[in-house]
Amino acid sequence: MAGLRAGLWAGALAAVGWAAAQESPEQLKPDPARVTIHGEVRNGATGQPLPRALVRIEGDADTGTLTDGEGRFEIHGLPVGPQTIRVVKPGFHDRPYATEEVGNPADGPAHSLLVAAQMPDLVFTLTPNCAIHGHIQLSTGDPAEGMSINLLKKVVRYGRAVWLQGGVVRTNGDGNYRFAGLSDGVYALYTTPSLESERAVTLLAARGRGGIARNGYPSVFYPDARDLAGAARIHVSAGEQAEANFSLALEPFYPVTAMGTLPGPGNKAAPPEGSAVVFDATGHLLPYIPQDDATNHSLQADLPDGTYVMAMAALPRGASPGDDGPIFAGANAMSGSVEFTVAGHPVTGLRIPLGPSQITTVHLRFVHSNAGPTGSPAATGNAWDLVNLTLDTAEGIPSPGGGESIGMIETVPDVLQFAPLAGTYWLNTMLPRKDWCAGPLNAGGLNLAVDPLTVSLASATPPMELTLRDDCATLTLNLPPGLAAFVPGEEPFYTVYVVPDFDTTVSIPPMTMHPSSGTTLTIDGLTPGSYHVYTFDSGVHLEYRNPAVMAALASPGQAVTLSAEAASSLTLEVPGP
Repeated sequence: MAGLRAGLWAGALAAVGWAAAQESPEQLKPDPARVTIHGEVRNGATGQPLPRALVRIEGDADTGTLTDGEGRFEIHGLPVGPQTIRVVKPGFHDRPYATEEVGNPADGPAHSLLVAAQMPDLVFTLTPNCAIHGHIQLSTGDPAEGMSINLLKKVVRYGRAVWLQGGVVRTNGDGNYRFAGLSDGVYALYTTPSLESERAVTLLAARGRGGIARNGYPSVFYPDARDLAGAARIHVSAGEQAEANFSLALEPFYPVTAMGTLPGPGNKAAPPEGSAVVFDATGHLLPYIPQDDATNHSLQADLPDGTYVMAMAALPRGASPGDDGPIFAGANAMSGSVEFTVAGHPVTGLRIPLGPSQITTVHLRFVHSNAGPTGSPAATGNAWDLVNLTLDTAEGIPSPGGGESIGMIETVPDVLQFAPLAGTYWLNTMLPRKDWCAGPLNAGGLNLAVDPLTVSLASATPPMELTLRDDCATLTLNLPPGLAAFVPGEEPFYTVYVVPDFDTTVSIPPMTMHPSSGTTLTIDGLTPGSYHVYTFDSGVHLEYRNPAVMAALASPGQAVTLSAEAASSLTLEVPGP
């Protein structure tokens, strides 16, 4: 990704140089309808001028220039009126978006200008990217070449701080690694388990060796923990280069074999169309992946000493996974689990009794306004057309596909069904249709707006109920009248959060407003009730489901109450200069 960005930057430089070379004396004659803009680009970490940053005008033909040794730039011959500008330099990023990403940081939103004669100097700030690097030291003294390091980043999603996968790198021949191009934030690291002599190949290669243990290096969270709860939090900002070194001790790994058994006469082994995961004794997902051996319908894994749970899902003979996504979410999936302990010797012949997968069910309850139609809007379709659900892991390593839409096993009128992996999750609700808004989402005695949902291998998840209502409200946000008269120079832009005062699993995404895109913004499909509106003059990642974070804000926000089936309006209180 970094190479691609550098290549694009180099291409943009070439285009700028070509455009400059084509300017003729006639084109450089004074033109009252065209002006020159000038300004400076600074390093956001040091405040120092930033040379060789590309300042580019976006349009039909990109025009731009590089900053000089003092960080200054001039662009000639721009037409008077609105323009959009981007500022780019490899190793740096512009102001952030309000929504967070993992991996390489995006350039951020472009800058909107009103170009006019004798406009003031423009000042742009680029922040240097961060990096985390380190070394793996093996207890044997051998070079730790080709070992995998996994990066996790804590991000704000739907108003909560959660962990997401941030990428994987391998160590070089000297055992060194590096994650570059990181944005400011909080990170954690862990190693992928590795057998001593086969670090670059699957653990399945260890099967068929007569049950003989082999040495290897278990998964370790930096600096020396076996789970995410004990991992160090690595904070980086403003171009910091953090160092995180691992010391891994060689341990014996013992072969574990397991076989799924289907119900019925003969207790037959499950066919090979299965998959499995390994949890620790407390139910946290571990990075040890059992492999399928089609020759004897068994699962093979190599594990260090410890107590584990292996969970398996498989299809009955002749069944097809279909289009339901991972096998754990398939309509015909059967699943089961077994707990076992590895204590200095191989574990063979485990039996995993399989039965129908435990299904998580969400019942939709519809509340109609007096003027609205009665009955279920899903009666002639399916509930998935009305509601999308996502899961974010609340504890432990983020599960595969975390934060993405849940694959439905079946949707029938008024009911959603899915079968997630065991774990603890935050459930998020999105409504594609704006004529419906959401009330509470409950599971037994749990309020899922404030309590995570626990999916257990041992017991069924209590049925959930989500209330949908058709008396939704509308809110129009207005920038203050003084901002409608856009003055020459860079226009301000604001990030706006509309936060419900009541418990809900529905989140309103942060919105960006600036004068040139219109001074009003209308949000429909809102649940009637009281809200607070918060306005920032930058791309803030607001953890609005955390009471401590909200109590620490400098502004208490603007209160607004939305009535059922009514339109309301609010003029934003924007931060001052």
